[in-house]
Amino acid sequence: MTSQDRPGTSPGTPPGADAPVPSSFADLGLPAALLRTLDEVGVTEPFPIQAATVPSALAGRDVLGRGRTGSGKTLAFGLPLLARTAGRRAEPKQPLALVLVPTRELAQQVTEALTPYAEALRLRLATVVGGISIGRQAAALREGAEVVVATPGRLHDLIDRKDCRLGRVRITVLDEADQMCDMGFLPQVTEALDQVRPDGQRMLFSATLDRDVDQLVSGYLKDPVVHSVDPSAGAVTTMEHHVLVVHGPDRYAVVTEIAARDGRVLLFLDTKHAVDRLTRHLRDSGVHAAALHSGKSQPQRSRTLAQFKDGQITVLVATNVAARGLHVDDLDLVVNVDPPTDPKDYLHRAGRTARAGESGRVVTLVLSAQRRDMSRVATEAGIEATVTKVRSGEAQLTRITGAKAPSGTPLDGGPGTGRKNTNTPFRGLGTTKDASRGTGGKSSRKSGEARKLAEARRAARVRRGS
Repeated sequence: MTSQDRPGTSPGTPPGADAPVPSSFADLGLPAALLRTLDEVGVTEPFPIQAATVPSALAGRDVLGRGRTGSGKTLAFGLPLLARTAGRRAEPKQPLALVLVPTRELAQQVTEALTPYAEALRLRLATVVGGISIGRQAAALREGAEVVVATPGRLHDLIDRKDCRLGRVRITVLDEADQMCDMGFLPQVTEALDQVRPDGQRMLFSATLDRDVDQLVSGYLKDPVVHSVDPSAGAVTTMEHHVLVVHGPDRYAVVTEIAARDGRVLLFLDTKHAVDRLTRHLRDSGVHAAALHSGKSQPQRSRTLAQFKDGQITVLVATNVAARGLHVDDLDLVVNVDPPTDPKDYLHRAGRTARAGESGRVVTLVLSAQRRDMSRVATEAGIEATVTKVRSGEAQLTRITGAKAPSGTPLDGGPGTGRKNTNTPFRGLGTTKDASRGTGGKSSRKSGEARKLAEARRAARVRRGS
């Protein structure tokens, strides 16, 4: 990659001035211990946002970084944060650096990503999120942690309990700031920023810089160095986008065949009840699927993600809780079973694939009546999608998604075990109303479900040899 491909300015460089951009981590001024660890884990060349941001952050400047999800922001802020904290020791309950993120999954991913580098510098990390015993987290803070990775709500609780004090925090990072604002965390975020050292360093990273994010920038960042990596592109160039127009009664058969493909796939739906229903159906169809949503406990969510990453589970069925902070190697297909209505939701869902320069494909299923709304979302998201009409069992569907017929053998030891689910998994989804419009109304939907039920029963008899 040439220097022209790596936008950014070095500390003190006037906006628009040409500046040499580092082409290796060794050129960034990082400590030797971090360079050795980067080499050991196989990270050899900085991504554009890392090359652009790390020198400014190492110099202690406030940084405003804009980059797509999957663009390498974690190391962009994590490496300088750890380097500038190295050699210091935290007192009980008084961390020296703070990373605020919107979701538990992102907090855990940031912690996992930074752990080898923190260990190389002998820094202690603590993760502070909801859904896990607050007592254990308070105990970790009492033992002392130089760096805390936290969700705003749980951090607020620990501050209220006087189990955490932020007065010695010298470096504060807001990661995915737009999502924290969208989720209503702005009061907790500003509460934390009001308590950290006023002369400390602040870094804010976000895919978008609008509304409340601009308030955070103007209120809490001092003369920030701005790095915007590929700001005009809403999607990664190695990512393909497809809109598949399906017939209402055929919709769940299409989803089932996609889920039965070889390789991992992430399916997004709007509600946790719909996620559970589809997961049961897939497992009853012989697909290794698991559900992820806010109704699951944190240990359940962590276990499910671990199984998805190591291949025990090939299909993750999720709500938007998985749209941020989820990084899985070799995840080359994301499917919007329920099409998103917000362009930012689309981009963050899509960002689970084609990460770190890899290729990926995003597929959105729509009924005919939903095509216009999806076209608007795609335009606002800055992506161009190929639109194709498909039916289950067709070669077109297999070509685009790798779809194939499921085994039909129900799985044991997971969701849906113990009963056969022959009803459509989409009953009760937000898309059901659209399905009735697209297929001639209620009676047509019922007749379609009846046909599918009859087909499922015939298939079951064939499998049994009857």
